[in-house]
Amino acid sequence: MNGVNNLNQIGQQPKKFLFVSLESLSGDLAWQLSKEGHLVKVYIKAKEDADVYNGFVEKVDNWESYKDWADIIIFDDVEFGEIADKLRKNGKLIIGGSVYTDKLEMDREFGQMEMKRHGINILPQWQFSNYDQAIEFIKNNPDRYVFKPSGNVPSSGKGLSFLGEEDDGKDLLVLLEQNKNVWQKKAPVFQLQKYASGVEVATGAFFNGKDFILPINVNFEHKRIFPGDIGPFSGEMGTLMFWSKPNTLFKMTLEKMKPALAESGYIGYVDINCIVNGKGIYPLEFTCRFGYPTIPIQLEGISMLTGEWLSKLARGETFELKTKRGFQVGVRILVPTHLSRNNKDLVEMYRDLPILFKKPGNLEGVHIEDIKLEEGVWRIAGESGCLLVITASGSTVAEARTQVYSRVKNIMAQNMFYRTDIGHKWPSDSDKLQTWGYLY
Repeated sequence: MNGVNNLNQIGQQPKKFLFVSLESLSGDLAWQLSKEGHLVKVYIKAKEDADVYNGFVEKVDNWESYKDWADIIIFDDVEFGEIADKLRKNGKLIIGGSVYTDKLEMDREFGQMEMKRHGINILPQWQFSNYDQAIEFIKNNPDRYVFKPSGNVPSSGKGLSFLGEEDDGKDLLVLLEQNKNVWQKKAPVFQLQKYASGVEVATGAFFNGKDFILPINVNFEHKRIFPGDIGPFSGEMGTLMFWSKPNTLFKMTLEKMKPALAESGYIGYVDINCIVNGKGIYPLEFTCRFGYPTIPIQLEGISMLTGEWLSKLARGETFELKTKRGFQVGVRILVPTHLSRNNKDLVEMYRDLPILFKKPGNLEGVHIEDIKLEEGVWRIAGESGCLLVITASGSTVAEARTQVYSRVKNIMAQNMFYRTDIGHKWPSDSDKLQTWGYLY
């Protein structure tokens, strides 16, 4: 039975969804809507992503030609806030983007000051646009710091983030001195944040323009490339998550932002990543858009039709998101071009290589990233080296992990790699979070 018949069977009419992207990010969400029988068009600005999603969804060269065609427009990244606000004022149903939420995420200093203004505890942090001034600051204030680029940094730039290891900051000092001329071009504005040890955990929720949609989401990202949190930052290699009633972590952070989000009229997903320990909760940064690969993993745990809850969200309705109990785990499948996408020869070597399945009919938990479909064969597309997100659910983390890695073994791609330890730290992390009282 096709998607349209499925919609008709439950009394729903197909909706017209238009996705607007800077780079290929939300193709899996668009594909899911297409499979449900909705009409979907996707615009991607990045020329290097020209072949991504071919065969999975319909792509267009100019999204503005279709804004009147669409019932719902989804801006899946930051930098669209001004356009999104204007379209909302003109009566269009928009998910994603507002001038305010763009600034929360892209301007780290503004985001931190907004947290502080709304009564959220923050770590000491300093923003710079001059590397020599930052070097002088560390010399005069020796301490352990985290270096983070500010602005809309693409996935390829996440590796510039640096977590200092030395208590006097000398390791970061050496890096800044050696790399300042190069980094000035790649990260002209950046932040130094005082380091805090503890468990890294995020709390997020969908926002309907007036209030948060429950349940909330609690998630644990795994940002470094290799198991054991070794290697460069990748953007994200996989995530453990679960849905929850509002808990202490949410109430002490994201819930306090409700008035500001409502005033901005934002509709979409919003998330605050934190470091927590026995002394307190320390928010690190905002995500004011769908997260990647967060949204495919969330789809694993949402038991409503995607078009149904997205439509309710876009209309500003109050509803309860129907979700699975237990846990969801997502594992990202990559190839070496992810580590060297500026190597054009390497990119072309991997482009068009097939992605195969040991059990071809078994696509449960398989979510697409930068791939395409040609004559029935899934092939590598684009330059990112991000191929798939494999997801699974379980009543326990161990059950979800067993299921997801069983599904990963069904995938065959040339020199593919992934982290084998997504969710592995849950026993120790959960003990700490329960002891500190943040999950109640």
